[in-house]
Amino acid sequence: MNISKSLFAVTLAIASLSLAVSVKADTVQARCDVYPKGEDRATSSGLCTFSQRQGVVGIQLKNGKRYDLVPVGNQPGNYRDQNGRAAYRQSGLGNKGQIYRLATESIYVYWDTAPYGKNSETQNSGSSTSPVVARGISTLKASSSNTRINVRSQPTIKSDSPHYGIPGDKVKVIQCVQDQDTAGSDLNWCRVEFVNSKATGWVRSDFIIFADGGE
Repeated sequence: MNISKSLFAVTLAIASLSLAVSVKADTVQARCDVYPKGEDRATSSGLCTFSQRQGVVGIQLKNGKRYDLVPVGNQPGNYRDQNGRAAYRQSGLGNKGQIYRLATESIYVYWDTAPYGKNSETQNSGSSTSPVVARGISTLKASSSNTRINVRSQPTIKSDSPHYGIPGDKVKVIQCVQDQDTAGSDLNWCRVEFVNSKATGWVRSDFIIFADGGE
């Protein structure tokens, strides 16, 4: 009887460990850009946690807000959020990430966490205001292909915009600093150099798809 109980306890412990490993494997750190519905400017951009278990998607932002999306119907990519409202997954990022369209906002989930995660480092130890972003060619983005993306002379919307970029423009990210325009902002301003024109200026991070660190 005691042997049976011991075997049961060992089996239960192994099962619990396997479940914990499985849960961990289904959860990854990502970068999430959140856009209000119909807007081409993100209200937040930063590290987030993405999980998917048995089709249920969980997105946890670093500000504490969480989204739980439960699949509905037989059509892949259709969900209900935690409030019972319709949501769906949209293509458009390829293997770089996923887009989730919700009732009042859209969430762009990028597997590459730069400039916030492992693909970036700070210039000075203990400083989080000036990360050096991963090397490689980044791309400007916006919710509309016709959007003109302001390229500022300083890292603030209060500065002038001597020129602009368009979605798809290739840039090298030189430096990023914390957005100071809005208190508590999760966004950065990044100084970029356009690959073709060699023009330089500051673009806010919600308009950049950051390089994956490759040459």
